[in-house]
Amino acid sequence: MAKESQIVKSARPNKFRTRRYVRCKICGRSRGFMRRFEICRICFRELSSQGLIPGVTKASW
Repeated sequence: MAKESQIVKSARPNKFRTRRYVRCKICGRSRGFMRRFEICRICFRELSSQGLIPGVTKASW
């Protein structure tokens, strides 16, 4: 879980566009972010294993 101060700081408008970075919509994590789903890898794994992300299935071959 990200610090509350970091989540608030990332929500503010940046002075320059290149300083912008993305955070997970659920937990606020900045690393391991998946742009397509807008969540981090950890939240993605939990939600996909519960079947809450449509179109995502566990690989089995």
